[in-house]
Amino acid sequence: MARYIVYCLFIVSCLFAYVPALNAQTDSLFLTVDQLFEQGIRNSLRLQADDLKEAIAREGAKAARSGRLPEVQVGLKGGFIGQPVIWQRGLAAPTTPDAPDWSQNYAVDLTQPLYLGGKIQRTIRKADIEKEIAELQTLNDQGEVKLALLNQYLNLFSLYKQHEVLVRNIEESERRLHDIRRMKQEGLITNNDVLRSEMQLTNDRLARQETENSITLVSQGINILIGQDENLLLKPDTTLLAQAVALESYDDYVRIAFANDPAMRMLRAQIRLANNDVSLSRAASRPTLSFYASNALARPVQRTMADMYNNNWNFGLSLAYPLSSLYKNNHQIRAKKWTVALRRNEEGQKMQSLRMEVRTAYLRHQEALQRVEALRLSELQAEENYRIMQNRYLGQLAILTDLLDAYTVRLNVELQLVTARTQVIYTYYQLQKACGRL
Repeated sequence: MARYIVYCLFIVSCLFAYVPALNAQTDSLFLTVDQLFEQGIRNSLRLQADDLKEAIAREGAKAARSGRLPEVQVGLKGGFIGQPVIWQRGLAAPTTPDAPDWSQNYAVDLTQPLYLGGKIQRTIRKADIEKEIAELQTLNDQGEVKLALLNQYLNLFSLYKQHEVLVRNIEESERRLHDIRRMKQEGLITNNDVLRSEMQLTNDRLARQETENSITLVSQGINILIGQDENLLLKPDTTLLAQAVALESYDDYVRIAFANDPAMRMLRAQIRLANNDVSLSRAASRPTLSFYASNALARPVQRTMADMYNNNWNFGLSLAYPLSSLYKNNHQIRAKKWTVALRRNEEGQKMQSLRMEVRTAYLRHQEALQRVEALRLSELQAEENYRIMQNRYLGQLAILTDLLDAYTVRLNVELQLVTARTQVIYTYYQLQKACGRL
């Protein structure tokens, strides 16, 4: 059994010796957070859809403003005229006068709205608010896209830090195994300690290989999202941990969130849009005034059927009042008012949820900072404990199990510290997202 274990460890060691050579052939790319956000926003399909919605809203605003312009129509009519029949004595003795066979009519009509009850202005304002909502939706989606990209980026960041810890511990495990083999040759320990040390080293190498595979997979996912070659191995900016961030008070964050959060601003715009719809519905109950002018050139003369061209023109004012709107439009106005109340209710709900979101992000960020401070102390304690156990083991005052337990505790604390430092960065950006700053 001992020979079988040694053989398996030899095979695994050979595989690990070959894997780094494969990873060394992979092209790598250094990527900062700013570059991540820039490329992610440029290549996000979600944000591209938002750009299309903004373009549609802009064209809608231009179309609404075109309602101020006059309506101009040019008409051309031509056709065959049937033989007219005239009865001069009742229905007796019909006659068929001479008449031309073809008719022609050329007309130009112009209508300029002067007053439509405020409908044109309200329509323009509605289009402008819809354009503003589309822009705010883009800002909100940008924050969510950035936070999603940052989550994967920090995951990659954490994996690289874990890889550094594992590589450092593997080097130390190799040195410890060398000392144990020397002690075995001197007859101080049994072969069991050698085998257990070799198994621990194999487990560390497996953990390193799993981390390298995870780095490759996360890099591929980020590359796909930001439109790069998916085979590139991304390297994150390690200076993130050195950035000092000063926390503001919770009330300040809430105030900033109420003022800057895109979702909050969208709800306010939707309230203004609902109020505008009420005014737009009321405009349908008001009179309309327009200026009109037209010119027509026709052949033949309609009254005498003489085969001659006749030209006439006219202009004037047109005033109309929709009396039916007095009993038809009231229900629509009430429905629009209820919509305003509904939008205000949604605003209140969003304010409540936003306070909870800011409070959660604020406390989680404080927790992350406190966890880092606690784990720094634990790291020093675990390091000192491992050093003591190593000296005791080399002095034949402790068994290998105690040394490996101390080693495992130190490794776990180091990995937890890496995760905690990464969590500090993520919770900070979560707080910025809740405040509309991301």
